[in-house]
Amino acid sequence: MDHKKWIAVMLAIVMALSLGACGQETAQEPTVTQAPTETEPVKTLPDDLTAECGSWLLDTVPEAGYGSAGGEWVILGLARSGVQVPGGYFEDYFEKVAAYTAQMGGVLHEKKYTEYSRVILAVTAIGKDPTDVGGFDLLLPLADYEQTIFQGINGPVFALLALDSGDYEIPVNVAGGTQATRELYVDCILSAECPGGGWTLAGAEADVDITAMALQALAKYQDRQDVMEATERALTVLSQLQNAEGGYTAYGYESSESIAQVITALAELGIGIDDPRFVKNGNTLKDRLLDFMEEDGSFRHLQDGDTDLIATEQAFYALVALERREQGKTTLYDMSDVR
Repeated sequence: MDHKKWIAVMLAIVMALSLGACGQETAQEPTVTQAPTETEPVKTLPDDLTAECGSWLLDTVPEAGYGSAGGEWVILGLARSGVQVPGGYFEDYFEKVAAYTAQMGGVLHEKKYTEYSRVILAVTAIGKDPTDVGGFDLLLPLADYEQTIFQGINGPVFALLALDSGDYEIPVNVAGGTQATRELYVDCILSAECPGGGWTLAGAEADVDITAMALQALAKYQDRQDVMEATERALTVLSQLQNAEGGYTAYGYESSESIAQVITALAELGIGIDDPRFVKNGNTLKDRLLDFMEEDGSFRHLQDGDTDLIATEQAFYALVALERREQGKTTLYDMSDVR
């Protein structure tokens, strides 16, 4: 074959190969090796969430005493859970709070009457008598309507929770002023409702935590038409405020405490965690709360924060409230099973 014919044959072969490649994937570009990206280790949560969280609280607060942190909320959560506590744990707490009450002459606070309500809840939960704590009747301050509501909506909310925890009769107000009744406290909460539903400490727009707490207090009064209607408005607000991950963002931050309070409110109202109003993109409130949980059973206040005692206390009793509902027990704040 002469030189010209050989060149022609080669050109034909090249063209044939090129046409045969039409419709097929083009050759892949050379692979560029990139540095591996760092990934967070997979978090493994305990099988028994309440047991692990309760164990962490017991390790962190080996001796509970009077106080809003490391005190009454730890006692309430543990007493209402099935977590085994060391012998004498509750008795030691009661002796401490009784001694402190006696030392203070029965005056836990001159203005913040939620102090009395908080102790009543803890004392009731462990089966003790709130009318005799260090020789003083802690129900008596709650008979003074004006003083109880002095600090704002927190006052009547926690007064109702405390009084109803043991179905206590309100004592006679010997200090003068308006005699407190349950109806007055309920009406006080209703009168503070935000224009669009829900409640807040200040301003006109509902706050998640306060709204949830108000619902906890109103849960036992759903036979009143005005309470039921206010409850439905508040639930609508809470559903609308829930974010895409299933939690709540306030003031630019998402906290575990807000989620815990809503879980507790739903449990008190007998509403399931899988209620469609509170499931966002497949995420329930519990799902989102557990995103704040550490492997040791503790909880963070913020997603990127450190373990926090107050956040753990609230998450714990929210899980206990949820567990009690699922097991058909009385609610977290209905302690008729104790008395």
